[in-house]
Amino acid sequence: MTAVTTDPRVDKSDRERSTGTVGARRGLPRIPDRIRRGGLPYLLLLPAVLLELLIHIVPMIIGIVMSFRQLTQFYINNWGGAPWTGLDNYSIAVDFNAPIGEALLKSFFVTCVFTFFAVGLGWLIGIAAAIMLQENFRGRGFLRAVFLVPYALPVYAAVITWAFMFQRDNGLVNHVLHDQLGLTDQPSFWLIGDNSIYALIIVSVWKGWPFAFLMLMAGLQNIPRELYEAASIDGAGIWQQIRRITLPSLRPVNQVLVLVLFLWTFNDFNTPYVLFGKSAPENADLISIHIYQSSFVTWNFGSGSAMSVLLLLFLLVVTAVYLLLTSRGRKGADV
Repeated sequence: MTAVTTDPRVDKSDRERSTGTVGARRGLPRIPDRIRRGGLPYLLLLPAVLLELLIHIVPMIIGIVMSFRQLTQFYINNWGGAPWTGLDNYSIAVDFNAPIGEALLKSFFVTCVFTFFAVGLGWLIGIAAAIMLQENFRGRGFLRAVFLVPYALPVYAAVITWAFMFQRDNGLVNHVLHDQLGLTDQPSFWLIGDNSIYALIIVSVWKGWPFAFLMLMAGLQNIPRELYEAASIDGAGIWQQIRRITLPSLRPVNQVLVLVLFLWTFNDFNTPYVLFGKSAPENADLISIHIYQSSFVTWNFGSGSAMSVLLLLFLLVVTAVYLLLTSRGRKGADV
């Protein structure tokens, strides 16, 4: 029988090594596990961040840099070699006594008027339709689908259709107003002259009110029906219910909705561009079209970039003031 001898020092070191290895494996997660747990959310966000940088952030930075240069058609091939002008482009844009500044100021006021009526009428039609479709009646689902058609249609297809309808000689609008109803002495010009702003507001309202309807209809779903039943028992009419229950309950939705509609409408470029082309009538010269003409028609990209930066600053200030006022109003209402 052979005796087996063991070295206690070797056994002790082996045990410590094995125990330490197992302890390390148990106590510390492997590096791939750390990456999966901590880095996976950032990895999933990486494509969105890269697209945001490429589509919005980088062009915005380039536009800001261009606003400080005298970038005209002579420097298109080498815009980095355009002379540095500092704040000259901004001074020209805000000099309201000069032709460029005067035209920009007039375009700004036209845009404000257009935005006020387009947002106001769109919200009014949206909330009226949302309240009407809250009651159960036959055909409600069909009307909901029909009301969302303008929002579902592609913008270019919808606006081109309206452009054909506003034609003077063979358009549907003049056919109804002049030929059938006899409301006008002669067919009206809708895409030029004084009526162009009305045509633009009509198209914008038709295109934008379904979004307001969709948001307000979703907000009305959260209002308990018991409130209306109790108000009806107490003798409150439909207008009192809307004033005392519906509008206060929809205040959080309206605060966000009005801001979104304002930003979308004030910045709208597709609607006037498709409706009027590259050169909009003077009464419908929105600031987005005006900046486009200043940049791509006159080939003065430095001046157009300065106008774009001023528009961005204006929208940022309006948004900040609006959020500040609405947050104070919400805190006051909660108190």
